[in-house]
Amino acid sequence: MIDRILELLRTYKNYDPAAKSLIEIAVLYPGPKALFCHRIAHALYKNHWYFLARLVAEISRLLTGIELHPGATVGKRLVIDHGMGVVIGETAVIGDDCIIFHGVTLGGLKFDPVKRHPTVGNKVLIGTGAKVLGPITVGDGAMIGANAVVVRDVPPGATMVGPLAVQK
Repeated sequence: MIDRILELLRTYKNYDPAAKSLIEIAVLYPGPKALFCHRIAHALYKNHWYFLARLVAEISRLLTGIELHPGATVGKRLVIDHGMGVVIGETAVIGDDCIIFHGVTLGGLKFDPVKRHPTVGNKVLIGTGAKVLGPITVGDGAMIGANAVVVRDVPPGATMVGPLAVQK
């Protein structure tokens, strides 16, 4: 577990030239704290301790401004930059080596107990304020521009921009 924490902190250090040390990242950056809490909440959730899982997630949200549902599946080395206002829903799946900026929503379009949130591939960048909605798939290496609204599948390597997210 210590190796995974150090790997995440090093990922942030490599990503952010303003980061001066691993301890600074661990203590002062909201993303790693939210992801650490999510690991605990997700384990509780998978073991059907739903109330405790949501309690850990709620405390994390209060501390970090990042709302990460304990049911969401998060890959390795996710960077949540700044983080305030990020919302990631229960059935969302995020691959490895992704970057998510502040104000992003990975949300649902239904209230039914089905897969209703996006699946995000590996090495995906989602820009500030983007809304990725519904049970869609964002392919590996895709980029979603700031404030884009995406409600359709995104092919691997594609760039989606604009208020109704068109492929560029």
